[in-house]
Amino acid sequence: MTNPEDKAIEAPRELTIREMIAEAYGNAKDKGFYATAEATNVPLKLALIHAEVSEALEELRGAHGVEDWEGANGKPEGFAVELADAVIRIADLCGYLKIDLTGVIIRKMRYNKTRVRLHGKKF
Repeated sequence: MTNPEDKAIEAPRELTIREMIAEAYGNAKDKGFYATAEATNVPLKLALIHAEVSEALEELRGAHGVEDWEGANGKPEGFAVELADAVIRIADLCGYLKIDLTGVIIRKMRYNKTRVRLHGKKF
C-alpha cells in the first residue's frame, strides 16, 4: 500500500529531461535529503550514482538477469530499476547544481557524430 502523502508521478505522459530533473531534485528536497551539510557533498553524490550502477551489475549477474520484479511492499526491484535509480540520482545532482543536462546531452551527441568509428577504441 502506498503512502498517501507521497506525490505520485502522473502517467502515462513522459517527462522531459528538464522535468525529470525538477521532479527528482524536488522529491529529494521534500524527503529531507538536503537537510544536512553532507547532503550537498558532490563527491558523495557521485559515489552514490556509482553504487546504483554497481547494483545494476549485481542484478544482471544474479538469478533474475534483466527481469524486473516486485519486492517487499511492492517495491520495484531488478536491473532496469537500478539503472533508473542511477538516472534519478543524476537528475537530482543536476537539479542541485543547476546543470542544463538536456543542452549538454545534445551538444555531446552532436560532437559524437563527428567522431571516427570506435574513435580509437576496440569496443
